Amino acid sequence: MNAGATREVRGATAVAGTFSGRARFAQPVLINGAAGAVWAPGGRPRVVFGFTIIRGKITEIHLVADAERLRQLDLAVLND
Repeated sequence: MNAGATREVRGATAVAGTFSGRARFAQPVLINGAAGAVWAPGGRPRVVFGFTIIRGKITEIHLVADAERLRQLDLAVLND
């Protein structure tokens, strides 16, 4: 998936395949107070993953990679 590209992936298997191996470098984070994850090589946020959670299940994942939008987010990295 190219940064800036819009692509919708549906279904648990398809989504798992899309993120397989890639998400292991993401850290849990609060994004403006909501659950999410951030990929921040060298401590610099490059991609933020926002989650919509309904009845305890992630129903949507929104990716933000635009540098200007990333600067506008309030990110709080959660420690293990």
